[in-house]
Amino acid sequence: MTLWLDFETRSRCDLRSRGVYNYAQDPSTEVLCMSYAFDDEDVVTWTPDQPFPTRVALHIGQIRAHNAAFERLIIWYVICPDFGIPEPKLEQFYCTATQARANCAPGSLEDVGRFAGASMKKDHRGAALVRALSIPQGDGVFREDPKLMLEMIQYCEQDVRSMRAVSKSMRELDDEELADYYVNERINDRGVMLDVPLARAAVKYAAQELDDIQVVVREVTGGVLTSVRSPRMREWVQERVGPEARKLMQVWKDGVEKTSIDKTVRANLLAMENPDEVPPEVAEVVQCADDLWASSVAKFSRAAALSDDQDGRVRGAFVFCGGSATGRASSYGLQVHNFPRRCADEPELVRQAMVRGHQIVPQYGRRVTDVLKGMLRPALIPAPGKSFVVADWSSIEARVTPWCSGAGDDKLTLFRDGADVYKVNAAATFRCRVEDVTKDQRQVGKVQELACGFAGGVGAFAAMGRVYGLSLPESEARKMVDAWRRANPWSVPYWQELEIAYTRAIRNPKTKMKAGRVTYYFDGLHLWYALPSGRVLCYPFARIEDEGVTYAKASWKPAADAKEWPRARLWKGLACENITQATAADILRNALRQLPDVVLHVHDEIVVETDQPEAALAEMQRVMATPPAWAEGLPLGAEASVMARYGK
Repeated sequence: MTLWLDFETRSRCDLRSRGVYNYAQDPSTEVLCMSYAFDDEDVVTWTPDQPFPTRVALHIGQIRAHNAAFERLIIWYVICPDFGIPEPKLEQFYCTATQARANCAPGSLEDVGRFAGASMKKDHRGAALVRALSIPQGDGVFREDPKLMLEMIQYCEQDVRSMRAVSKSMRELDDEELADYYVNERINDRGVMLDVPLARAAVKYAAQELDDIQVVVREVTGGVLTSVRSPRMREWVQERVGPEARKLMQVWKDGVEKTSIDKTVRANLLAMENPDEVPPEVAEVVQCADDLWASSVAKFSRAAALSDDQDGRVRGAFVFCGGSATGRASSYGLQVHNFPRRCADEPELVRQAMVRGHQIVPQYGRRVTDVLKGMLRPALIPAPGKSFVVADWSSIEARVTPWCSGAGDDKLTLFRDGADVYKVNAAATFRCRVEDVTKDQRQVGKVQELACGFAGGVGAFAAMGRVYGLSLPESEARKMVDAWRRANPWSVPYWQELEIAYTRAIRNPKTKMKAGRVTYYFDGLHLWYALPSGRVLCYPFARIEDEGVTYAKASWKPAADAKEWPRARLWKGLACENITQATAADILRNALRQLPDVVLHVHDEIVVETDQPEAALAEMQRVMATPPAWAEGLPLGAEASVMARYGK
């Protein structure tokens, strides 16, 4: 028997800033109502002025909720202590938001309904009720309004009905997906310790730096811009850069071409060394924007707010299947997936200086923001008496892509033999021996590998080159792309095979079409593809249009008056990238099942907190270098090290 469940609560603890773990454990948190239903029975509602329902208290079957971690923690930390009922096990909970994301749909209940076409009109009443009843008013007192409370009960009941209907309309999570979800939740429950004094010191330094940045912006722009957050920022930059730089500012977002000054655009503009394209004063303002929007300040502030007051741990950082197109995990709150990879050279010394309030510029960085970026990772620390063991896979995407093609054994042999693939690329490009490849030539080989693996052309090579300080004319860039493809003869046929397979699948519903190690299947509505692991993903509401195959992209948000969810184009490079990243995610999941005491994981990296670092190091290297049973022939390699802080 399945129990469908939803809570409405109130608290003096701010859920958005403090996170669900602190919220559920706050003494002021209380339940306003609980709406529930067993199987297909009518939805009923319990309020705390009534005896707690015995059927719910004694239920030992599955409990389904949307964003089930919230309901689970409210039951554990509010309901169980207050009403003396048995604590349900983690394995009883089934998250319908996770189910939605695993089906490549949006995670929010409101959005998944709109995504499925039930209604494209948003209902904001729930948010209004929360503001009225769940948050203290200006005088610090909760509002008591029987009429609004009746509306909230009705809203809560409708959420249960909607959740049940949406869940039944989607593919069920299989046993492996559920097992991986529970692994994810245990990592969330364990959390990772934050160096709270360091985080609080960082917030103070950042506040002063913000003031300094705004002064620079006003001076450089002659007062035209008073802040890099000004709505005129994009226009100011666009008016002063050259034609090539303006091209870099045109990006596609939510299916629409827009002028942007986002992180990637800023990096590309700053990498352009031509003053005719990016004048020095523009570069200065863009750098100021990058410093401010790097969000290291916000990340430190957010981390400090999320940390537990008792043990300093930040919990609930990982969203299972948060990357809906591939099933990769994403991060929330702490957002470790967005942490800069670069760390301070001497984090202990920097930490000491910051906590004591000493000057940190220019000794530890050109700007305060540079120092703070380098201290984000080191702000995460093991518990006293323990160490971090950090391990990551070596060039996992460069290994997975040719393996998934089923025809890239020559490339895989290089990895099996321990060859430097970047040097091999460079040797083929510059027609020299591998041992004669220079440092600069190897950098070209690295850019080739990172830019060309997913059908990237000259544009992708140029964009990746700018990231690594490599700038070549278009004619030379073309040569580099062509050289990589010649050295990887499996690549172009594989990309073409993918395009043929998913197009034929749509044209021939309910017929399996194989490409490499992946199988496509169109059920008449969604284009599914089965990964080598057996896990399935899909391109929802796929169809063939003039521009090729398109699908509804879950991560894009429709306008308020939209009649249809925004659509994206499926092309061979994207198909290849999705398969590779999804397969790499499956390899990560396989490792996480086997490794105890994991506190962090970021794409190809796993962090374990342990009091036996040498044993953990050896075990992590063994587990991560051993391919899953379904990945026979895939050569994996992992490097691990013991760290006193994350990153160092």
